[in-house]
Amino acid sequence: MASFSIDQTESRAFYQSLTKQLHEELDELEPTLIQTRRTLHQKPEISGEEKETSQLICNTLREIGLEPRLMNNDVGVVADMTLGTPTEDAPLIAIRADIDALRITDLKEVDYCSHNPGVGHLCGHDAHTSIALGVALAAGRVKELFQSEWPGQGLRLRFIFQPAEEICMGARWMVEQGALEGVSAIIGLHMDPEIQAGTANIRYGVMTAFCDEVHFEIHGRGGHAARPHHGNDPITTAAQLISSLYQNLPRSIDSRMPAVFTIGQISSGLAPNVIPEIAELKGSLRSTNDQAREVLHDRIQNIASGVAQSTNTRIEVLFKSPLPAVVNDKTISAALEQASIDVLGLEQVGLIDLPSMGGEDFSIYLQHVPGSMLRLGCARPDQKTVFLHSPYFDIDERVLKIGSRILLQAALLLSLNPQLIQKGN
Repeated sequence: MASFSIDQTESRAFYQSLTKQLHEELDELEPTLIQTRRTLHQKPEISGEEKETSQLICNTLREIGLEPRLMNNDVGVVADMTLGTPTEDAPLIAIRADIDALRITDLKEVDYCSHNPGVGHLCGHDAHTSIALGVALAAGRVKELFQSEWPGQGLRLRFIFQPAEEICMGARWMVEQGALEGVSAIIGLHMDPEIQAGTANIRYGVMTAFCDEVHFEIHGRGGHAARPHHGNDPITTAAQLISSLYQNLPRSIDSRMPAVFTIGQISSGLAPNVIPEIAELKGSLRSTNDQAREVLHDRIQNIASGVAQSTNTRIEVLFKSPLPAVVNDKTISAALEQASIDVLGLEQVGLIDLPSMGGEDFSIYLQHVPGSMLRLGCARPDQKTVFLHSPYFDIDERVLKIGSRILLQAALLLSLNPQLIQKGN
């Protein structure tokens, strides 16, 4: 465990007093958070179309006196909140929640099942949104403590409700629209159905993989299926290319460096008795190291070139939608770890040993400001594990108040010791 210190006795007393009050306030707010989450779960919206979700967020924030800013195309929300009288060097701490849903049918048999056919909150973004709203609601309730009991203390927060995480575009949109202007640090969390509700896991350093879409367009020569010698079959080439990539890429880099390449989409031809002109493949490359990523890019090009030469076809390779890895800042991770311990207890907080091969566009924010993301356990103790992106995914709703407490207390820790933020790497 990395400790996050609060140097001044007065600051420690303030933190302890405030966290006790937050526990009480979020206990009272829990039914509201659950209802908010279920409302969002019933009305999921896909990436880039989260207009009703954004409006619900705005309405909730206005009710507590904030002035939320609706972003371009009415999707995404940013709102600032100041508690007490922050010092001149008080950091602005951003709390990020993603708000979009997936194109997956929700098959759960619950009252709050998705009412939008073919779309479902099956990655926990409804919970992330509700947790961030819980931070705002709870913070609004403890404003008086800053003024009456601790007049020298203050906290500056920015709430970033981001669209389109699932297509890895939303964070870029928010940054382009100034969501990070003046921000000192950013924190967030993600549901983790592999650990029980009431637990949290922290990762120092690289948390998720670099992600690249890889597109292949194979140009052959069409012809009759009964006379393959008259044509040049791009489907045969596609099969050879996939086999070569799967066989050779893992042996191209140090086996101790996690990396994975997968072809997930194949399209070619319009009739069973026709050799088509073109075959298209689309895949995903995941890596956790810059050097390994560069080697794999070069190797993919070389393998495609070799297969093209041996089959007398032309293969075009295109790398698209590059997404950096989430690299958690050491100091901010320590604040999240300390806040998690304060909320859950030491035994309920663990460290993540290895990075995930998944992608998360939280990484885009980390190109501009230091930050960190934690994994919050959401599995129900009485049910079999159902993973993210499953049509049956659900959460133990106790995590809502837990997540709100952890994020708000982590923001408070960072605010009480702002000089440490610049030291985190």
